[in-house]
Amino acid sequence: MGTYIHFTDDQKQRANSVDLVEFLKMQGETLLSSGREKRLESNHSVTVRGNEWFDHATKEGGLAIDFVQYFYGHTFPDAVTMLLNGEQCIPYIKAKNYQETKKPFKLPPCNNDMRRLFAYLTKHRLIDPEVVSFFVKERLIYESKELTADESKEYHNAVFVGYDENGVSKHAHKRGLYSEGKGYKGNIDSSNPCYSFHHIGNSNRVYVFEAPIDLLSFITMHKESGWRKHSYLALCGLSEQALFKTLESNAELTHVVLCLDHDAAGIEACEKIEDMLAEKNKSCSKLQPCFKDWNEDLRAKQNLVAIPSEEHPQHRMKNDLCEEILILMKDMGSMNLGYSDGEDILKQAQVKNENQAEAMKLASAVFLCLALKEHRRLGHQMTAEEIVQSMSEQFRAYQNRSRWDPTFSEVSDEFSRIKMNAEPIDETEVLSYVIRFQKVALALLKSTIKRELLVQKQIQTQSLNMA
Repeated sequence: MGTYIHFTDDQKQRANSVDLVEFLKMQGETLLSSGREKRLESNHSVTVRGNEWFDHATKEGGLAIDFVQYFYGHTFPDAVTMLLNGEQCIPYIKAKNYQETKKPFKLPPCNNDMRRLFAYLTKHRLIDPEVVSFFVKERLIYESKELTADESKEYHNAVFVGYDENGVSKHAHKRGLYSEGKGYKGNIDSSNPCYSFHHIGNSNRVYVFEAPIDLLSFITMHKESGWRKHSYLALCGLSEQALFKTLESNAELTHVVLCLDHDAAGIEACEKIEDMLAEKNKSCSKLQPCFKDWNEDLRAKQNLVAIPSEEHPQHRMKNDLCEEILILMKDMGSMNLGYSDGEDILKQAQVKNENQAEAMKLASAVFLCLALKEHRRLGHQMTAEEIVQSMSEQFRAYQNRSRWDPTFSEVSDEFSRIKMNAEPIDETEVLSYVIRFQKVALALLKSTIKRELLVQKQIQTQSLNMA
């Protein structure tokens, strides 16, 4: 049992009031602008503003203490202590109170010419000039001319406009027209996320991207394939709202091609949207860029330096764990395992010690062996490789984002649903046990991944604090 730490209400309030932007900077995290919020570079689905946070993938959010528990996997006392900085050194900055004032949606003023726009898109971004001209003529792209707040300086942006079913502009995404450094990008205040930048063709296919630049890059690489007949949509982020609104408004669109970025955030968003489409019986396929995104692929095609792709850390770990679980299954292949063996090994896996990760992998292997035994009882020609591959394919990183639960509640919930009967049971009941055994094995895999990532995160945090 951990040591009890008493915090006063004042201490808890001060911990919950810490400005998360400043806190994260002091932890060495890189933050990206996302409208009025900041987005974590290491996890694009998480945004922070003041002392508030929100994970757009899991739809979870809260204040500073919740964030440290969620993101760093700390207990409540450790999270409060970390936010109070141990009541020593320099205290973290308190978040400012802000009033949410929603401005009406309004497109920025248009510049007299589009020289900067064409130069940026065609020279710097390598978009085909004919593709740019098409979208400009359709009033989907233009160059803005704006002034700083004190009207001392003029600046220009590429504006990517989204229209509703009646041709009324409802959304706009701005991108700074700079070839050096990181230019500004973000959605205009009060943009309706259901109507982001898009083109509707006459085929049954819609290609979905994160950003307008990726959409234009993809079209440039497939310009000769009759691209105009298809539909294209830029989410201008990772929200799925625009896709489902587009499908609702265009009944002829029956197949979705997900073309999101080849990084952790894009992979999670892809998984989530795939599952949502499956629930609605919508046909879906994926196209993944070889490099980080489609503009980087376009750069590589021109023999220019391109940002490499990034595999999801949970998937990398999952693949390694599945290989280890398969070896364990083969080692115990000749053993006559039963329900009680699964119960015993699960109890061992719940004991927190230096061998816990190994016990968790072993428990997952045992439950897959039990599932395999029932498959064969039903006459299914299932192999150990196939059942491990099935578990690997069922894994979703976006569903495995909550902090590690040392009580194994998810595993225990699945296990408690298994009720073994000593008497012979019918095929339906056997199949239900197969499903439950496999769910317990998957829940153990997910828990192992969260535990290992938490350990890695804690080691990184300790290293940063010591530096």
